[in-house]
This record gives sequence, structure tokens and C-alpha cells, in this order.
Amino acid sequence: MGMESAFTLTKLSTPPLFCASSSAHYLRSLSLLPKLSSFKYSFGTKISSSAPFIVTASSSPSSSSSSPSTTVAQSQGLKINSIPTKPIEGQKTGTSGLRKKVKVFMQENYLANWIQALFNSLPLEDYKNGLLVLGGDGRYFNREAAQIIIKIAAGNSVGKILVGKDGILSTPAVSAVIRKREANGGFIMSASHNPGGPEYDWGIKFNYSSGQPAPESITDKIYGNTLSISEIKIADIPDVDLSQLGVTNYGSFSVEVVDPVADYLELMENVFDFSLIRSLVSRPDFRCVVLCFPCYQALFYLCCLCISNWLYHIFRGHFSDFSPA
Repeated sequence: MGMESAFTLTKLSTPPLFCASSSAHYLRSLSLLPKLSSFKYSFGTKISSSAPFIVTASSSPSSSSSSPSTTVAQSQGLKINSIPTKPIEGQKTGTSGLRKKVKVFMQENYLANWIQALFNSLPLEDYKNGLLVLGGDGRYFNREAAQIIIKIAAGNSVGKILVGKDGILSTPAVSAVIRKREANGGFIMSASHNPGGPEYDWGIKFNYSSGQPAPESITDKIYGNTLSISEIKIADIPDVDLSQLGVTNYGSFSVEVVDPVADYLELMENVFDFSLIRSLVSRPDFRCVVLCFPCYQALFYLCCLCISNWLYHIFRGHFSDFSPA
């Protein structure tokens, strides 16, 4: 089920309003709906559900009574715990990552196993003291998953994680941030066009330093390591507040919450010549134009809305109507 947003430009007299008529089912499946006004936006949601994890997104990693954690390292104030685990079947990974029902990912250690298996599959120099990016499409379970990923990254000696505000970063935005910030790679929490929600789908994949999905040589290693995994390395740090932009430090590890659209919008400004477009729409014989943004990637529909609001200010007064549909 793909989505395409058509922005019809005919008269601009009032700021564009958020319209999800063509994508209501998809957007209702998300855990949040952004409110857009001009190019200012806010992402806000609260998820009250708790998932039955052994590795949880709580202030400190917990474990079952039969599988106690062991402190394996303590460096510069960062305590690392080792959580015993066992292989879980069905974690075969492709270039589009791992996609399952939400309830599957909420099973004991399911996501944690896969994340640890990924770190076990990468050369140490690809992530140790390095920079990784984390974001997703806002669907159900993303917030809990983000906390788990952050803590396991810290437990595996990652130096810093860049996270989109409220865990939000579209698939192309993650790639743009990876390239601009020269990150070692990034996690994308998304099941793409698959429906979201407690009864539907969730997914995770890893992109490399060039922004492209991890190749089969890596995804095959991840799957192999899911079949032999025995421990999860996780930092004993509190949940990170992803609702506020800024940097939080935990010893040698830091988390920076970044604007989920800014870097991608900057890239779009470099791709498209907006000055040339302005000269076109300023011509007296110009009447109308339809801009269509293909929005098949996760959350890209919302990014298009942000960009359309920005375009409103560039082309104000040149159109008789403007409506995202």
C-alpha cells in the first residue's frame, strides 16, 4: 500500500493545512500525528504500553531471575552489563532489514538479539567510538525500540548516536544525515509501506556510511550470528529524553537529538533550483503547476508536507490555491 501526495498550486492566501485524507489509514496507524504550521512543526506522543522484555527500555537493564546480568566493563562512568540470551528462530535478514509483526518484536529479547547480532557482524572499526544515526517513521513501538537500540549501542562502545526528535527520521532523511554528518551508519525503524499498529508490522534495518542499505554479505552475517548469540551487551543508563533537541552525555557515550527534517530539507535545496522555479512562477503568463512528491518511503509523506510548507513561503502570492492532498 503505497502513498503519493500531490501538491496542487493554484492560490496561496492562507498557510497550507495538514491534510491526511488520502493517507488517513496509514497515519492513524502511526503513534503520532504532526501538526504543521508554516515550516514549524511539532512531534509529540506518549506511549503508555510496556513491552515484556528481558532487555527493556527502563532506567537500567533488567533480567529474569534465571538469567542474571553480569557487569563486564566500567569505563569513564559508563557501566556495561552482559545479559545472557539464547538464539531466536526466524530472524533472517534481507537488504530491507527484518520485518515482523509488532508482537513478535515485543517478545523477550527479540529486538535486542538482532541488534547485538548486528554489532557482532561488523568490524570493530566500523562502530567503536564512532557515530551512528537512529530514526524511524513514528509507528507503534518505535519509542521503546529506540531506547533499547541506544543502550545496546552504548554497550558495544559506540561513541555517539544521533537520534531524530521523538525518534523520527524518514528513510531518506536517515541516509541524508549519515552522509552529511559522516556517520559510520544508521538504524532505520520502519516497515516501509506496511501498516503499523499493535496488531500490524514493525521493522529494523541498517544503512552503511554511504547511506545505502547493508549488503547481503553483512545481512547474512547478522542472520548467522542470531543463530549463535549468547549475550547482549547493554549500558546501564537511563532512558534518553528524545522530546528535546540537544546532547546528553553518559560518560564516554553521548546522544544528540536532532531536527528530523533540517538535513534532508537542506539536501532538497541543493537538488532543486528553487530560484529558477521562482522565476517560472513569477512570469505573468504562468497559471498553474502540479507538484507530485512520490511518498512511498516511511514517513516521507510527512517530510513532503514540511517541505511544502517551506515552499509556501518561497512562492507566497504567486498562486491562487495551495493544498496538500
